[in-house]
Amino acid sequence: MKTRRTRDRDRVDGGLVSDPKQLQAIQHEITTLDRRISDLEDEEIAVMERLEEAQATLDRLAGELAAVEADGAEALKAREAATTEIAQREEEARVERGVIAAEVPADLLALYERLRAQLGGVGVGALRQGRCGGCQLAVGAADLARMATAPDDEVLRCEECNRILVRTAESGL
Repeated sequence: MKTRRTRDRDRVDGGLVSDPKQLQAIQHEITTLDRRISDLEDEEIAVMERLEEAQATLDRLAGELAAVEADGAEALKAREAATTEIAQREEEARVERGVIAAEVPADLLALYERLRAQLGGVGVGALRQGRCGGCQLAVGAADLARMATAPDDEVLRCEECNRILVRTAESGL
């Protein structure tokens, strides 16, 4: 467009157009080309501004993504450390359980394992303040009186959930 405009101006300025109608048509075309070039330049500026805004947004989002990825990497490291620690504690607990289980009579250990399997992994409840630590229900007064007089080596059971009850200093007996 700019080349055409320049060519037309050169023709008019050089006096190469002698016909007044042709001269008027060329001047009109130059005016129209000037307007179109101006409009296109305005659009180009607007597009460049949008491009700059988009680039700034892209840069900001890239920074945020990098921060999120760094946080994610840190979280993964923390999770891995926690998983390792949990596995270590689990192994220590398994060893400790083996030592304790060796001291428990076989029939009591078998009862405990059976109850644990039946009751969602918890076969024993501590008796605290007259309540079963397994089902959290209050043990009746008659059962508490019977438990208070029971020998220390007798296995006590909750009448509600059937778990083994362990007497504690807070049993209420």
